[in-house]
Amino acid sequence: QLQAFGGGLMHAGGSLRLSCAASKRYAVGWFRQAPGTERDFVAAITWRGGNRYHSSSVRGRFTISRDAAGNTVYLQMNSLKPEDTAVYYCAADLAPADLYSARSYEFWGQGTLVTVSS
Repeated sequence: QLQAFGGGLMHAGGSLRLSCAASKRYAVGWFRQAPGTERDFVAAITWRGGNRYHSSSVRGRFTISRDAAGNTVYLQMNSLKPEDTAVYYCAADLAPADLYSARSYEFWGQGTLVTVSS
């Protein structure tokens, strides 16, 4: 069962860290969904943590990582922008066919709202 934590309200330029408790044998992805839009890929990490992927819109600002035990996945979000405002979801799958696609993930946590004010 996945759980995501860490959302909140932040001014533009600030930082937040999201956490997702997930079994260490699963690849984990972060996705986000703003009102009226589709759920978009943000970042993903393989179950060993050796491979990380970030969308072009967050690359250089957000970093996905995994703790040493592999049970918690983090999304460090720096230099936040108002357009980062969305509900953020973590998702997990043993072997996602396409790490960038929400359809590849079997398990989903409840979303956590991130609001960035200008």
